Amino acid sequence: MAPQRNTGAGAEAELPEYAGHYRLESCLGSGGMGVVHLARSTSGLKLAVKVVHAAFAKDPEFRGRFRQEVAAARRVSGAFTAPVVDADPEAERPWMATLFIPGPTLSEHVKRNGPMSPGQLRRLMAGLAEALRDIHRVGVVHRDLKPSNVLLAEDGPKVIDFGISRPKDSELRTETGKLIGTPPFMAPEQFRRPREVGPAADIFALGSVMVHAATGRGPFDSDSPYIVAYQVVHDEPDLTGVPENLAPLVLRCLAKEPEDRPTPDELMRELRSVAASYDTQAFIPAQRPGDTPAPEPRAEEPERRPGSRRRRNLLLGGGALLLVVGGALVPALSLLSPAEGTATPRGATPRTASAGFRAWQAKPVSEDGDTPQCSYGAGKLMCAQPGLVFALDPSDGTTLWRHAVARTSRSRPPVVSGGLVQPLTEQRGHLEALDPASGRTRWQRSMPYNGLRQAGDMLLITGADGTVTGVHSASGATGWSRRIPGQSMPYFTSFTGDPLAYATSTSADGSSTHVTAVDPNTGDVRWDARLRGTLEPFGTSGGSVFFLSLDQVFGEAKAVIRYTPASRSTRGVALPVPRAGARATVHGDVVYLLAAGGALEALDMDARKQLWHVETSVSRGSAPAVADGHVYFIAADGRLLAFDATRGRLIGQTSPRLGTSADRVAAALPDPLLADGHVYAGAPDGTVFTVDGRDPSRW
Repeated sequence: MAPQRNTGAGAEAELPEYAGHYRLESCLGSGGMGVVHLARSTSGLKLAVKVVHAAFAKDPEFRGRFRQEVAAARRVSGAFTAPVVDADPEAERPWMATLFIPGPTLSEHVKRNGPMSPGQLRRLMAGLAEALRDIHRVGVVHRDLKPSNVLLAEDGPKVIDFGISRPKDSELRTETGKLIGTPPFMAPEQFRRPREVGPAADIFALGSVMVHAATGRGPFDSDSPYIVAYQVVHDEPDLTGVPENLAPLVLRCLAKEPEDRPTPDELMRELRSVAASYDTQAFIPAQRPGDTPAPEPRAEEPERRPGSRRRRNLLLGGGALLLVVGGALVPALSLLSPAEGTATPRGATPRTASAGFRAWQAKPVSEDGDTPQCSYGAGKLMCAQPGLVFALDPSDGTTLWRHAVARTSRSRPPVVSGGLVQPLTEQRGHLEALDPASGRTRWQRSMPYNGLRQAGDMLLITGADGTVTGVHSASGATGWSRRIPGQSMPYFTSFTGDPLAYATSTSADGSSTHVTAVDPNTGDVRWDARLRGTLEPFGTSGGSVFFLSLDQVFGEAKAVIRYTPASRSTRGVALPVPRAGARATVHGDVVYLLAAGGALEALDMDARKQLWHVETSVSRGSAPAVADGHVYFIAADGRLLAFDATRGRLIGQTSPRLGTSADRVAAALPDPLLADGHVYAGAPDGTVFTVDGRDPSRW
């Protein structure tokens, strides 16, 4: 075999035929330190072999960096990194062989196909978070995470190239005045304090990589690396085009100070709540040279969101941004969003409307805006859109009052707790309560937090250090403050009619979930349990807590689990096939589940069997709600659909309400509100409407 030739810019004229015992077949790419080849072992195993450039092989500093790369790559193992097979850093031309990962780099994929779809983005972020967890837990900081260092394989993204990574116990240090990295993906501290760079710098890079994957550009863009460096240190990132359900989390990753960024474990936990928001369509990338070509599926249309560059007044979001804080509203009301931690049905619905009630629709904000997110309380519909909280008369849709709040990237349904309206906005550190009759501020308080949850008449605030503070909803006064045993950073879920709040945390390997039930009035732990699998609570019924059992990598629901704390017994019902983007609710002993793509099914938890299954052809829907023998849910186009709860037959549906922004993808779908036999819903065209839930065939 003649020496391989490479005519690319800066490439060496001749490339070696072998690296150790591995035959080099073709060039996969060239980087700053060396050339990566497709190679085969004697047994035929495909490998990616990196060979250091001849000129650099004579440089002691570069040899030292390569030794460090080999050492770092060997320390890292996991499903989202390429394992080292062999290496010889002392050879005349140092080399390292890793398992060959078929698939393009993220940079190649975006250049070829354009921005990724929302489902692909969530999977990418989850995979990168897990890769960084594996890297950081062995004491390694990558320091050069960028799109060209992320390979897209069929089973998820792989992080490669540890060329400038640094084990924490390494003696090798960056020289004074020398910056090593790629400016658009470097953290502020890499420019300001390069000797103090830690794991949080990789989280910043992850945020930049996600913006690139979602938009085709970085959050800081300029032809000059010096201007980019200035922007990274001083300017707010431009997140225009990033899906709204991921934007708050990406923004946290891009925080200027390392301590303000989430850890990989926090990212994975919060991404589980995002999983219900979009279909988790897999990406099957094109193959690299030497592998059998396979066509790449057409990517979904990326979300388009209007808006210019976000400046310094863009408010950082906390851990609660990925939770819908619906909480306990009226004991008998069904406000459902279990996949994001809100309430579930508990029997009869409240008697709130008069006998002469008629269907209506209203548009509280004149121009098309985001989908209104509503709840029920104090005899009114309490709704929110970005920058505004308002109350509607449930009998005719009249706007009763409006209250301006800080405009954030995503609205939450306001709730009535302690007799007052709690806007529960994403303005991190600001709490406010409103008079339900007038909308005037009754109390407000500054209190930085990572998580916020309403449970009964309390607000549960999780601080940056994991301390939980119980705040009285009626007065804003602190009732208690403490750490929750076994929960390092508790994020709570609560359900209508249930006096407890639940914190869950999943083990590092996803094999178990620690569940702690807390009395929100006192902070006392009522019970805790460690259950098998990665579990997400979605409701309570009959003294039991119900969970979706999720695939720990992609978040697909595999089973429904019922845990009864009184007997410490667990019962599970496996789903016929894994369900992506699943959202569920429990009504008595029956669980109703709607998945991305439209699969709607009912599971009898006592009989441990599926009662029925129907394909609704709805690409994405809200959590289901159940009342009067019907299952209701809202589609992404604003339709309200009703199915027979006994047989799964479609009974009725309303017309779509997309408005003029039909090209936009709503970050979060509102859930149906059930009251006095009527169903209230919000739509993407900005309307709030109601129909008679007892006779869907007349919709």
